[in-house]
Amino acid sequence: MGMLNRLKKAAPGPGIAVRALLDRHHPVLAQIVPMRRCNLACGYCNEYDKVSKPVPLPEVLRWLDRLAALRTEIVTVSGGEPMLHPEIESIIAGIRERSMIAGLITNGYFLQPERIAGLNRAGLQYLQISIDNVTPDGVSQKSLKVLAPKLENLARHATFQVNVNSVLGSGCAHPEDALTIARRARQLGFSTSVGIIHDGSGHLQPLSARERAIYDEIVAIGAGMYTRIRGFQDNLLDGKPNDWQCRAGARYLYICEDGKVHYCSQQRGTPGIPLADYTRDDIAREFDTEKACAPYCTIGCVHRASVLDNWRGRAARAEAKG
Repeated sequence: MGMLNRLKKAAPGPGIAVRALLDRHHPVLAQIVPMRRCNLACGYCNEYDKVSKPVPLPEVLRWLDRLAALRTEIVTVSGGEPMLHPEIESIIAGIRERSMIAGLITNGYFLQPERIAGLNRAGLQYLQISIDNVTPDGVSQKSLKVLAPKLENLARHATFQVNVNSVLGSGCAHPEDALTIARRARQLGFSTSVGIIHDGSGHLQPLSARERAIYDEIVAIGAGMYTRIRGFQDNLLDGKPNDWQCRAGARYLYICEDGKVHYCSQQRGTPGIPLADYTRDDIAREFDTEKACAPYCTIGCVHRASVLDNWRGRAARAEAKG
């Protein structure tokens, strides 16, 4: 919900929450993947390859036309590494031209001043960069040591919102690194968040007492991605399930490089319908579809897109029990 709150001033007309209340059958957030290839090979990641070509710009623009027709609020460009797409600026501009909020998730390696200036011109509104450690290791090359100059470039040149995400959990050899990263991000004036590395199905293992203490300190530094739904993340950190209605396929759409709609990055293949054929009837169906993976899901973007309707899920479950 933090991202939605930061961006509410950028949305035209009534706020996102008001529009969601009035019309539950339109997407709040769509994540598109116009480039599956990545320049890195992080050990925990299953969302990239080394061979894919960029999706041609005309095809991506057709995706955006369809998302706009479905009244999508926010479009985030992801990957792979989206900055490898030769026409990333045109994609960002295309989102804005269709009156949708434009975001970008990147590993940060290509954030030279001239590339940042291009994103400014295109109208980018928010960017998230994840940094996994202080120095590179065998799991991840997304380190503060490597990316520090890129963060300074962003601080000097970016006109868009920047969020730096640090991580904890399985595969993180030095949990204290996440705190070091969060502190540096705040020094540069960026918002911060902390994510928990999940397994291939989108689930996580409970944090150790040491990791949990670090997590709490990072959240205290600044507005994190779960600040407004903290109880949700707390349950996951303790290995407890959450009682919620996942709205993936309705409030949240994941569009792969083949132009198909999936629940999320970890549930590719379901429903697997081409975006060109996706309708409000599909959204209505998926809005009410129970997802078996929901209780232990850690996909933050789905949580945040779904939380606007949590009251509807609670009311329906209470009525069913009642």
